[in-house]
Amino acid sequence: MNTVQDSNQLLKNALLLMVIVTLVAAGNVAMKWSASLYPSRTIMVNADGKATISPDMARTSFSVVSEGPKPEDLQVDNAKKMGAAVDFVKGLGIEAKDIKTTNYNLSPRYEYDETRNKSFISGYTLTQTTSVKVRDLNKVAKLLGGLSELGVNDIGSVSFETEDQDKYLAEARNEAFAKAHAKAAEMAMANGVRIKRIVNFSEYQGGPIYPYSYEAFGKGGDAVMSSSIVPPIEPGTDEITVQVSVTYEIQ
Repeated sequence: MNTVQDSNQLLKNALLLMVIVTLVAAGNVAMKWSASLYPSRTIMVNADGKATISPDMARTSFSVVSEGPKPEDLQVDNAKKMGAAVDFVKGLGIEAKDIKTTNYNLSPRYEYDETRNKSFISGYTLTQTTSVKVRDLNKVAKLLGGLSELGVNDIGSVSFETEDQDKYLAEARNEAFAKAHAKAAEMAMANGVRIKRIVNFSEYQGGPIYPYSYEAFGKGGDAVMSSSIVPPIEPGTDEITVQVSVTYEIQ
């Protein structure tokens, strides 16, 4: 008889334990669900932060354009002029990794013969373009000023950039969030409440970091100038703005 009673008691204890475990689990789920709910009392503030960008790098490109009746003669002439230009660039201390051929195009030039009522090839145009990354801004003006006398007859615009963009974004972002927190704290104090936690936030980047250009010379014969003439080049500064929206729970 005792054995039967003991078995029943053990069964009751097991059932009770299961009920307790189930209730605890349900309570935890309820607590997690409750914590996930969006607070009913919140304030949202907007703020922005700014950082001044000082460019530390420039990009430019230059081309040698040759025209004539024989492609092989153009290739020899073009290679000679471009080789001299690249040697000049390297002579300024610009490394080979920052010098890149971006275009090499040989195309026929067509004319129309009205007498024979047909088109024919009157010659060829060979264009070779090289892009250069200049990490020392003091060399930009000398680079542009010296290329034209070496047979370069197409010099593109100069774009100024910053290599470490994340540094300026972080600077502007930190200022924006600091302003948002100060603004929220001031609003909360003025209304007799206090900030509990951040429940949501977002960011918008205004005035993105991008290369901004300075028009150097034109194309063709526009770039003809003495290498002793160094054009004034001013990289200036730019500004990046990060706008943030922060929602705080209040109590």
